Amino acid sequence: MSDAIVRLNPSTLPNAGEMGYSQISIVEPGRMAFVSGQVAWQPGGEPVPDDLAKQMKLVSKNARSALDAVHAKPEHVVMARIYVTDLTSERLEKLMPAFLETFEGAQPCVTGIGVQALAAPELQVEMELIVRIPD
Repeated sequence: MSDAIVRLNPSTLPNAGEMGYSQISIVEPGRMAFVSGQVAWQPGGEPVPDDLAKQMKLVSKNARSALDAVHAKPEHVVMARIYVTDLTSERLEKLMPAFLETFEGAQPCVTGIGVQALAAPELQVEMELIVRIPD
């Protein structure tokens, strides 16, 4: 399975590996899963925390639950997109530790997008995934 996704950080691009992601992921043919944006909503309906880092931990937990549902692991994530309200470098710094923990050292391609709002006013961060399901 290790060859199903090849990750590259060519010397002609900034070294994204130092920041915890890859510039390029090459995927061998196989089944793919497209995981809808995960937010800090919980199955029991508990309130969404106000803190961005705490929201990111819940988003990460939900993303990991989605991976479990398709029998995949963090290493199978090809691409992660993260949407953050009022995106600044300070806010990005607050959420990155929990975001990177999601992938347990795997370095999928990542795109961060600043947005005005998400699906509900209390939500500050959302993450969607593209996953190559293991053979």
